[in-house]
Amino acid sequence: MITKHTGITILALAGLILGGSSCEKGHNDTGLVYAPQMYESVGYEPYRQIRPNPINPEGLNMRLPAKGTVSRPNYRTTFGEGAFETTDMMMYNIPADSIGIAERVLTNPIPDSEKALAEGQILYTRYCSHCHGTTGKGDGPVAKQYKGVPNYSTDAYKTMNDGHIFHVITHGKGRMWPHGSQITPDDRWKIVQYVHKLQQG
Repeated sequence: MITKHTGITILALAGLILGGSSCEKGHNDTGLVYAPQMYESVGYEPYRQIRPNPINPEGLNMRLPAKGTVSRPNYRTTFGEGAFETTDMMMYNIPADSIGIAERVLTNPIPDSEKALAEGQILYTRYCSHCHGTTGKGDGPVAKQYKGVPNYSTDAYKTMNDGHIFHVITHGKGRMWPHGSQITPDDRWKIVQYVHKLQQG
C-alpha cells in the first residue's frame, strides 16, 4: 500500500533522476533556445561564427587580405594642401601606454592656417565639446555627470604639446575613451591645432 508520504518520496526521487539526466550534455550545452536569432547574428560576423559559411572558402567568415595589400599602419599618406612632406603612418603606431614617446616624436604636420583652425573648431565641436565644453573649460554637458574632464587653460594642461594631445585623442587617457577609430589622423591634427588655441584661454 502506497501512503501519501511514500508517494511524495517517489515523486521527489523521480524529480532528482530527471534533473540529473538533463545535465548529461555538459555545462557548455545550452539545450533548446526560444529565439536564437536574437543573439546569433544573421549576418556574417568576422569575429564570431556559429555555423560554416557556405560562400567563403573553408567555410570561414574571416578571409585573408588580398595578395599585395599592405596593412594600414604601414602606408604612407600626405596631409594638407600643395607640395607637402610625405608622412609615414607607422609613427602613429605608438602603444597606448607610451604617451612620453608621443610627446617626444610627434609634431603636427598640418601647417598653421585659418582654414585648418576653422576645420579644427568644427571637428572639436563635433567630437569633443560635449565633454570639454565649447571653450575647453571642461564644462560640457557630459562633464556635469562624468567628473574629471580637464580645463585646457589651467595647470599642466595649458602646456600639453602636439604629440601629447594627438596621442590622448587616439588612445584615450584616464576617463577619456579612445577616438582613433572615429577620427582620421589629419582631422585629429586639426583638433590638436584648435586645442592649442583653447589652451591660451
